Amino acid sequence: MKSITIEGQLRTDSGKKATRQLRSQKQVPGVIYGGSQEINFSAPATAFKDIVYTADFMLANVIIDGKTYRCILKDLQFHKVTDALLHVDFLELVENKKIIATLPLNFIGVPAGVKAGGKLVTKMKSLKVKTLPKYLKEHIDVNIEKMELNENVRVQDVIAENMEVLNSPRIPIASVTLTRQLKQEEATAPKAEGTAAPAADAAAPAPAAKK
Repeated sequence: MKSITIEGQLRTDSGKKATRQLRSQKQVPGVIYGGSQEINFSAPATAFKDIVYTADFMLANVIIDGKTYRCILKDLQFHKVTDALLHVDFLELVENKKIIATLPLNFIGVPAGVKAGGKLVTKMKSLKVKTLPKYLKEHIDVNIEKMELNENVRVQDVIAENMEVLNSPRIPIASVTLTRQLKQEEATAPKAEGTAAPAADAAAPAPAAKK
């Protein structure tokens, strides 16, 4: 699994004045919770770039005063106007303690319905799961090769070993829909053979016999 190393400094003063001073020095305050104690720290804004601005799921090894905390990213706060990173929350991973994480979905294969002219529509990009740290992975694979036209893959269809999926099971995560061209082709297609023809000739009167 991908990981990033962040070197920070222990933060003892968490008041507004101290926080403003940190941000003026291009430092971002953060917190690590979930372990034996809560750790308040700060690190350069650039140190968070690779884990904040990505869709990938990765681990963070946060080093503070020589001690390494193995964590996952849990929450972010941005400035409403400038979009500058204001605060970062990390969850420390404890070996035998289950955590809740959001893992990206990785769709595998080309659906049969797409090969038949349909369009794949992805409705979810990730799932929320509860699991032990040792079972965490970069993404959850979902094979969609057998999806036909107008079919869905739902949360309940996803195989996530050693994980409890917390999303509602009936929610669709992907579907194969008809394209506009395919809809037009179906609308203009000739009617199926075998349709009964009008019986007008059978009902017509026989011609009169000549005298």
